Amino acid sequence: MSVLKVIEIMSNSNESWEDATRKAVKHAGKSVKNIRSVYVREQSAVVKDNDVIEFRVNLKITFEVN
Repeated sequence: MSVLKVIEIMSNSNESWEDATRKAVKHAGKSVKNIRSVYVREQSAVVKDNDVIEFRVNLKITFEVN
């Protein structure tokens, strides 16, 4: 039987929601081992002068606890 834990992380990117998700997983992976999945809970964007300048995601990352 595996024990799994879920943490919530917020991330941003100037490029895309996908890039923000990748950045969050990469950053979390520095201190959290055995990441199994990521669930994008919310997406939002910052707009300036009628242009999207930043993409934001709120994620749930699931990892296995040893």
